Parts: sequence; structure tokens; C-alpha cells
Amino acid sequence: MAEAIALIDYGAGNLHSVHNALMAAGAERIEVTANPEIVLGAQRIVLPGVGSFKACADGLKAIPGLVEALEQRVIGGGVPFLGVCVGMQLLATQGYEHAVTAGLDWIPGEVRKIEPADPAIKVPHMGWNEVRPTAHDDGATLVEPGEAYFLHSYHFRPGDGSHVAAMTDHGGGLVAAVARDNILGVQFHPEKSQAYGLALLARFLEWNP
Repeated sequence: MAEAIALIDYGAGNLHSVHNALMAAGAERIEVTANPEIVLGAQRIVLPGVGSFKACADGLKAIPGLVEALEQRVIGGGVPFLGVCVGMQLLATQGYEHAVTAGLDWIPGEVRKIEPADPAIKVPHMGWNEVRPTAHDDGATLVEPGEAYFLHSYHFRPGDGSHVAAMTDHGGGLVAAVARDNILGVQFHPEKSQAYGLALLARFLEWNP
């Protein structure tokens, strides 16, 4: 029986594109859901996110029982988890977009506005850019060197550098991926990153942390 993959629908994700990319990468059974009961039965979980940190965090927390189900399945159950763009940022302790907003605090750190050292560098960071994996145990085999598509004005600053799985550069170093145990978050959009992104998703579908 094909694995049940929960693609979390909380009103703040590019669900159609992520769903199609997961299918193209080899997924067979994807539940687009906000139902905590379905989340509790999932073998893999993907949390997308577009928009502001505050809007995404508020949307996720507004669904009764969803955060608790995610924590039970991911932190307690150890199922592979992938956060995409703001879905990755929500792993942080808190974000500073529009207001100080609590995140999931699964990977301690902050999400702050990108402030390039060179004022000629424009924000948002938008377009194709290099992904450089760092020496990392958790999720190290998932993130490979290459180019991916980014679109963000805020960036994740982990409190512990050992959680950084990859870097990119936009007027200074920015975290491109974070990882801890069975949790991987990527700042770029795999669903918009063509062959590079599909290959990452395919590795995620085979990942057994």
C-alpha cells in the first residue's frame, strides 16, 4: 500500500503546485488536508507556506488540533517532515514580520528581514540561486549542490549553527535549508526548481531518518 503523505492545507500554501511536484517526484497517495486525524495517520508530512510569517502562523494555529497533531506525529512519531518556504520558517521559535509571532519552535531560531550588506542588492531575494550544503548529519543526503528558485524577504536565523543544512548568498549568506532529526526545511521552492527540486522531493519520499 502506498504511503499516506499529508500535504497540510491551512490557507497559506501553494498547494496545487506542490501536490503536482510531489506526484511528479513519485508520490502515489497525497492527502491535502487540515484534518488532525489524517495527519496522525500520515507516514510523511509536507508543510508549504507562502505569504507572511504572521499570516501563516495564525492560519496554522487557527485550525483546532492541527498543531498538536503535527507535533505528535513529527516530534513524537518521528515521521519524515518537509517544510517549504514559510513552512520552513515556521519551524523557528518566532518571526518578526509585521509583529513578533511565535512559531512551532521545532528548530530554535528567529525569522528576520533580509538586510543585505550591499544596499544595491534588492529585497525580496527572488530568482534562481546556488544551494550549498553544509556538513550536516540530519537530512544531509537530501540537500545536494545545485540551483533552486527562491522568493522571500525574511530569512531563518537558527540559534544553533548545527541545524543549518545549506546556505545561499544574497548580499551575504542566507540559510537555504535547516534540518534536525526527521525534520527538513527548505527556504527555496522545490516545486518551482525544475529538475533540482523534483530530485529533492524524490529523495524526501525515500528518506528514512
